[in-house]
Amino acid sequence: MADWRNWSGSVQASPQTVASPRDEDELARIVSAHDSVRVTGAGHSFMPLCKTNGALLRLDAMAGDIAVAADRMSAWVPAGWSLAKLTEGLWQKGLSLPNQGDVNPQSLAGAISTGTHGTGRELGSLSTMARGFRIMLADGSILECDAENNAETFEAARLSLGLLGIVLAIDIDLIPAYHLVETIQPMPFAQVKERWDELAIAHRHLEFWHFSYDDRVILKTLDLCDECPAPDSTSDTDEKAFDLYCRSAHRLPRTVPVLQRQIMKRIKKEERRGPAYAIFPSDRSTRFEEMEYEFSGNAGMDALEEVTAWIRAKKLPIAFPFEYRTVAGDDIWLSPFNRGGGTSVSMHQYYRMPWRETFPQAEAIFREHGGRPHWAKRHTLGHEDVTALYPRADDFQRVCRDLDPTGKFVNDAIAELFALERTAK
Repeated sequence: MADWRNWSGSVQASPQTVASPRDEDELARIVSAHDSVRVTGAGHSFMPLCKTNGALLRLDAMAGDIAVAADRMSAWVPAGWSLAKLTEGLWQKGLSLPNQGDVNPQSLAGAISTGTHGTGRELGSLSTMARGFRIMLADGSILECDAENNAETFEAARLSLGLLGIVLAIDIDLIPAYHLVETIQPMPFAQVKERWDELAIAHRHLEFWHFSYDDRVILKTLDLCDECPAPDSTSDTDEKAFDLYCRSAHRLPRTVPVLQRQIMKRIKKEERRGPAYAIFPSDRSTRFEEMEYEFSGNAGMDALEEVTAWIRAKKLPIAFPFEYRTVAGDDIWLSPFNRGGGTSVSMHQYYRMPWRETFPQAEAIFREHGGRPHWAKRHTLGHEDVTALYPRADDFQRVCRDLDPTGKFVNDAIAELFALERTAK
């Protein structure tokens, strides 16, 4: 038995097998030999999506390379590659992803299968960039799908939580390589709220971080800029200083309000410029636990204000700032943004500090404002909630049962969410 845990350490498992197959034949043999199979990337899911007592697989060692289409508007790429490896490889070919988030150790398949996103009023999640999938099914056979071939499978695969099979390769949208200028600056929360729509239109990417005990935010924008070299810094924040703050907050939780106000006093306007693949990601070495809810329109702003007021009233030591982002809408069956474009509110907590009681209480506020959770971040949804929130959930479940009738790719947590049976234990 081999122990495994996710990035934050909150999800642990003892799989029977942990393997990194190198080709499709080896992968098929492993899949055929086990009744339960899940795939993991960097372990950045805070929900037990990868947890299994069967075979836990990593695909980063699988053979494959980038195959760019003749029109250079898309490419078939290995699904198990990290976003870091993929975006650098694309850059060398003069290409970029249209968008990405600030964490790039994640595998491409993991990011797409959970609806991971960056920021941008007119830019959707990574799931919206997928044009087609090559998938290994429960019996080891291969299925390819896109909007015209095996169309229902394609729709389900765009955000699948790994329930259809093992994604081997993805045909993904690309654009010519571009450069970005990142601007960080402090701004009063009230001013950002008043100008939010204006700012969202003015900038390609827009987000802010908000410490619960300060009335200012750290506003971050990303915009296109002229060609320039990669920056010396690999992060939008001083990770060493922030880690020191978190350790201090852990030792003395009552000092969190004072420490947060001190941090905000030190924030100055700064810029970084460079290739998009080098500017999007930032070092995130300080470990945390995370819950994220997505909202239609600007409903997230009211939810954030109410949660912040609750934290202050209860004097809760929430060490990390909230993250607030713009995201475009889509039409994906299980996407939290399929009701139209909106905003995203991420609640974090330092991994050594309490979160198991506070997250569900904050979640209740988010739900009251019409929020729906990011599938890979902490939430307490049950099957009835999923059915109520996602009108196409029944269609998704039907495709899952058709492709994986014995539930080989279903674990206990996912079985409960989607009422999927596991006939093989």
